[in-house]
Amino acid sequence: MEIGSKLKDARKKSGITQEQAAELLGVSRQTISNWENDKSIPDIISVIKMSDIFSVSLDHLLKEDKTMNQTYQEFLEESTNTVKAKKNLSKTIILSTYFIVWMLAVISFWYVPSNHLGIDTTGATVIKGLVLPLLLMTGTIIVAKNDYWGRGKWLCIAGAAITFLTVPYTQFAYVENGTATLTFQFPNVRYMLVGIIVSFCGLMAGSFLRKRRTKTS
Repeated sequence: MEIGSKLKDARKKSGITQEQAAELLGVSRQTISNWENDKSIPDIISVIKMSDIFSVSLDHLLKEDKTMNQTYQEFLEESTNTVKAKKNLSKTIILSTYFIVWMLAVISFWYVPSNHLGIDTTGATVIKGLVLPLLLMTGTIIVAKNDYWGRGKWLCIAGAAITFLTVPYTQFAYVENGTATLTFQFPNVRYMLVGIIVSFCGLMAGSFLRKRRTKTS
C-alpha cells in the first residue's frame, strides 16, 4: 500500500475532511488530495504532523515501503542539515549586527572627548539611545523564540550588561560666556542597567511567543 492510501485511510478513520486537514497543516486542500492520490510526496514534517492529527503511528505510515523509508531518511537528514545551517546563519547575523552597532556606539563616544567641544553628538546619541537597545530587543526576542543555545540564551543578559557597560556617557554643558564643560563617564553603570532590562524583556517576550506557537501547533 502506498503512503497516499495510508494517509487517506487514516484521515477518514479519524473523521477529518481534506479541508480540515489542510487547515491544520497550513497547506491547500489540493495538496492533501495530491498526497493521498500519490501525485506528490509529502515532506517528512507534514507526515509527522499527520501521524499526530490522524492518531496513527509514523511506523504504520512508512513501514513496508523500503524505498519510501530510504527517501524520507535522506530527506530528513538533508532537512536537518538545512535547518542547522539556517540557524547558524541566523545566529551569525544577529551577533555580527549587534557587535557592529555596539562598536559604532563605543567608538562614537570615545571619539567625542578627543576632539573639540563643539562636535555634534547627535549621531552617537541616536545609536546609543535608540538603535542599540532596539537591536538588542529584537535579537533577544528572535533568540528566545527560536530557542537558540537552549538555556544558554539567558547568557545574553550578561553579554548585554558587559557591552552596554562599555559604552561611555558623554555630555556637554554650555554656559553663558560661550564655554563648555565636558562630562565623560566610563564605565557606564546606568547604561548597563538599560542593557540588562532590555535583554531580559526581549528574552521573556521571545519565550512567551515560543510557548504560544508551540501551544497553537
